[in-house]
Amino acid sequence: MTDTPREDVTGEESAQAGSFPESASDMANETEMEEEPVMAEPSVEEDDLATLQAQLNERTVDLQRVQAEYLNYKRRVERDRELVKQNATYAALAPITEVMDTIDRAREHGEVQGGFKAVAEQLERILAGVGLVKFGEVGDAFDPTVHEALSHIGEDPHVTVTTCKVIAKAGYRIGDRVVRAAQVLVVDPPSGAETPAETAPAESAPADDVPQHDTDDQ
Repeated sequence: MTDTPREDVTGEESAQAGSFPESASDMANETEMEEEPVMAEPSVEEDDLATLQAQLNERTVDLQRVQAEYLNYKRRVERDRELVKQNATYAALAPITEVMDTIDRAREHGEVQGGFKAVAEQLERILAGVGLVKFGEVGDAFDPTVHEALSHIGEDPHVTVTTCKVIAKAGYRIGDRVVRAAQVLVVDPPSGAETPAETAPAESAPADDVPQHDTDDQ
């Protein structure tokens, strides 16, 4: 009768002893599961930060490239717009140079008078205001980039370089662009002209001839 309680007590203790290790193992597993995400989070954040930084650098480079392309495009548009403007002005004013030639010829003959004179002067002011500049004067050194030589009319001892002697038609330009070259007749400097240093010895020649002349008389 006395052995039965002992067996019951031993059974309960055994059951309690058997359940304790299982509880400790469960607690250890739960601790490891809680600690593992905490250990992995810094690594994930660093990777994400590096990825974001690389993407930011790439987008910055793309933005700088697009900005440079836009600036180049803007310069091209402005340059093309100015070129179109110059071409339109050139096309509109080129035919008017013939009208100005007629006015110049009429002025040379004293026919620009009265109301016609006022109209001619007003037209010249308007053309100058839009950039059409007249050039070409008698005495200008000949420049093939702005002058068209219609003819050589000989030599002139008063010039040292090929010079515009007659202006057949004045030239016109818009800025640096020549609308029409001046049509001119030119003269050249004398081809046999001698410098003062070269002509000085020639002046002593008559003195050398005098003794020879006296010898012949004797």
